[in-house]
Amino acid sequence: MSDMITAELVDLDLSADTKEAAARALAERMVALGRVTDLDGFLADVAAREAQMPTGLDGGIGIPHCRSAHVTEPTLAFGRSAAGIDFGAADGPADLIFLIAAPAGADDAHLTILSSLARQLMNSEFTDALRAVDDPAAAAALLRGDEPARPAGQPASEDPVASAGAASPADATATGQDATTATGEVGATATGEVGATATGEVGATATGEDAATATGEDAAKVTGKDDVTATGEDRPFRIVAVTSCPTGIAHTYMAAESLENAGREAGVELTVEPQGSAGFTRLDPRVIAAADAVIFAHDVPVREKERFAGKPTVDVGVKAGINRPAELIAEVREKAARGEVTAGSAPATPVERSGDSGEGYGTKLRKWLMSGVSYMVPFVAAGGLLIALGFAIGGYEINKAPSVMDHFVWTQADSWAALLFQIGGVAFGFLVPVLAGYIAYGMADRPGLVPGFVGGAISLTINAGFLGGLAAGLIAGGVVIAIQKVRIPAAMRGIMPVVVIPLISSAIVGFLMFVVIGKPIAEAQKGMTDWLNGLSGSNAILLGALLGLMMCFDLGGPVNKVAYTFATAGIAVASPSDSAMKIMAAVMAAGMVPPLAMALATTVRGKLFTQTERENGKAAWVLGASFISEGAIPFAAADPLRVIPASMAGGALTGALSMAFGATLRAPHGGIFVVPLIGNPLLYLVAIAAGVCVTTALVVVLKGLRKPAPGATTASGGDTMAPAAEHKQPVAA
Repeated sequence: MSDMITAELVDLDLSADTKEAAARALAERMVALGRVTDLDGFLADVAAREAQMPTGLDGGIGIPHCRSAHVTEPTLAFGRSAAGIDFGAADGPADLIFLIAAPAGADDAHLTILSSLARQLMNSEFTDALRAVDDPAAAAALLRGDEPARPAGQPASEDPVASAGAASPADATATGQDATTATGEVGATATGEVGATATGEVGATATGEDAATATGEDAAKVTGKDDVTATGEDRPFRIVAVTSCPTGIAHTYMAAESLENAGREAGVELTVEPQGSAGFTRLDPRVIAAADAVIFAHDVPVREKERFAGKPTVDVGVKAGINRPAELIAEVREKAARGEVTAGSAPATPVERSGDSGEGYGTKLRKWLMSGVSYMVPFVAAGGLLIALGFAIGGYEINKAPSVMDHFVWTQADSWAALLFQIGGVAFGFLVPVLAGYIAYGMADRPGLVPGFVGGAISLTINAGFLGGLAAGLIAGGVVIAIQKVRIPAAMRGIMPVVVIPLISSAIVGFLMFVVIGKPIAEAQKGMTDWLNGLSGSNAILLGALLGLMMCFDLGGPVNKVAYTFATAGIAVASPSDSAMKIMAAVMAAGMVPPLAMALATTVRGKLFTQTERENGKAAWVLGASFISEGAIPFAAADPLRVIPASMAGGALTGALSMAFGATLRAPHGGIFVVPLIGNPLLYLVAIAAGVCVTTALVVVLKGLRKPAPGATTASGGDTMAPAAEHKQPVAA
């Protein structure tokens, strides 16, 4: 790690009082050494990573990190704060801050070294030594592994080979296809084709007191390619685990180390597959097959998850793997004792897990609902645009055309219009079942799909509509979860996912929807529809303003999706009301405002933005015109306190004006490209233009009032650069 950290990258008296200021102070040291080319751009990438998940860890550690195009080589900076800085850890502020910067195309060897450092942070001797060191050069040497960490008061000469603080290429992790012999007091973990179990062409030697073959009632024997063979009456409980985080540099390996340490303390065999940025070595299938249970500690989808199907599983976020590994081990052992198993592994989904056990019910509920909405939206877009095109070609009487199976003339435009309309209608027919099915899927994985789809279809049958689909999905997921908690004899486990769970859950959900709650929900749906149809005057304008605020609050996030789903649910019927089409028009107009306003602001007052933001502004023209609100995210991530309020003000104005002008829209997407399908199109464009101008003016004024941050770089023309930059999605690993 000699080229990654030097004394110049160490600040033992870090005076920053916020995590943003700490990141800037350490990043400025990287800039001074030429390791970072654009300070503001790099800090924006750090902030974007921080927004995904706080990087504070229990034990007083803050580890902000990211991969960025503004980094020239992998670099580590270290700061020590006497007062402590809040990085979002549950146990309070962090006094040890590590800023890790990796290039967008970082070399795998360097990332492996940084990953080794992350593992060392779980070692108390290492962190104690960092708190005690009083010289930047000594701190850098400790981090490089030149000087090993020792317990307080131990002379350096006593333990010249200690490796607690080492984080070098030749650290405690031995890699390669032919694994080496584990050495040391506890033994290093040799990773090869079988993960943490050392195997080679001839086989690894298990080291005990002094023998090549471990003996004893509970001991294991390593024999060539045959992995670990348990001998004696009892063998240790075996767990395999997978860890991963968005950047795959720090939390991935810290969770792996934490789980391995907890496994040793609990007396279980625990083998971890860290899926990091430098790639990952798959666990040997024999190790997985021999495992009694599985732990997933991840914030990005587990790669090749189907390998672990059919075993008791705990599925949590990566920070749970770091902070409470013993609890996870105990939980998965309890599941194994009860006979709970996962029915199978579903494909990667926008909500890969139902939530950490520490999350509140509200957070889990939001994730489940968003799972259903994310799968429903493509059906909305495809069906809605097809229906809109049918109306555009054949007029608003096209909904009365006979089936194209009975009457279709190749040379008649009306026949093609009817075809488009009827295909769109079929696509719309899937909306509620897909919504319900994938809400249940977000809760209970693949077993939830059947009762969810059945409940959604029943919702359509009894006219319970969108509200019925929400209820059906939640009920289906809950029923499946309850069934999975029942202890099942081993002989029946094979038929549970394909026969028993679908049969019982579908019957229960069907009974509840038809007999118990279906009619009240249908009445509520009818009442909401009647209320929308009765909206007029100031009530409609206020609703438009509210929807505009929601569309611009989080730019494609959950609040934005709630407003969008509300609008699309209104037009997802054969003959939507005029009020529903007005709501759809207001929602789309407001969603176009933020990216268009950012594009305009970078054009009229470019000196208030960095070069990177000005480039993003060019793309924002197209994104905004296409109704992609996410085009404003790079600006909001870099400067949320100015961009988001300004966007909300413009969005509220546009939504209110759209409703006041009586603009209507049957298509749920398309931006300016579906203007010919909009009722009162000229006034509709006026509403959008008004909102864009308001947001642009507010952003320019607010940014103009801001004082330049110390150390801000300047553009080539001498303009002061604002502390904002491009928002890049971290590389998932």
